[in-house]
Amino acid sequence: MNIAPAESGARPLLGSPMAADPSLFRRSPAHPLLAASILSADLGRLGEQCIEAMTHGADLIHVDVMDGHFVPNLSMGPAVCAAVRKACPHAFLDVHLMVTDPGCFLEPFAKAGASSITFHVEVAKDPMHLATKARALGMGVGLASNPETPVHRHEPFLRAFDVHLVMSVHPGFSGQAFLPRSLEKTRWLRQRLGSEARLEMDGGITATTASDCVRAGADVLVSASALFGGGGIQANAAALHRAASVGYDAAHV
Repeated sequence: MNIAPAESGARPLLGSPMAADPSLFRRSPAHPLLAASILSADLGRLGEQCIEAMTHGADLIHVDVMDGHFVPNLSMGPAVCAAVRKACPHAFLDVHLMVTDPGCFLEPFAKAGASSITFHVEVAKDPMHLATKARALGMGVGLASNPETPVHRHEPFLRAFDVHLVMSVHPGFSGQAFLPRSLEKTRWLRQRLGSEARLEMDGGITATTASDCVRAGADVLVSASALFGGGGIQANAAALHRAASVGYDAAHV
């Protein structure tokens, strides 16, 4: 995967704003996608850091939304999403709702510029109704589950969502250690999804764990502290892409 700065006349980076694709989750990617989770970004320089991430290797921006009820933390609302959209007008914005009432957030995030919105199976009384509503608002739609949630909760909805998100930490805070047992859920889902939907892993994704995630079937990797932490965004993105490529090559021997 090309993560070096584009030279004059060269093909643009997969992660550059020029390469943004509104149908990103609706087609099988040629390589694993890197989603830059702004949960670990410097909020005082949010626009600048989003642009840097998209320029130096991220394929999309991931916005974690927490309500302090479904998870023990509060985070970003529609205004933050709108600010990211203003800074990166062509980026794919992947909103992850970790909230008890996802239905009431669909329209505000659609208006704020979300490209896709994911909610949790644990709180969705009627996932199909919410998916239909999200699509009517012009967004793609995903279904997520926490580490302790049985994978069969996804099974009735395998073909109804653009992306299925496997939490590989307990949601609420960045910087947590990866839960290896989440890989079994990813394998189960990929075996049943084939290439028809994206499979996203979120939590503890680093240059050490990315390869195993991709080998298990993930094709979208959400990274927060491993991308925005020490070392610099460009170097961190390069390390994540290298690890993902190792997993991709192993899975496609």
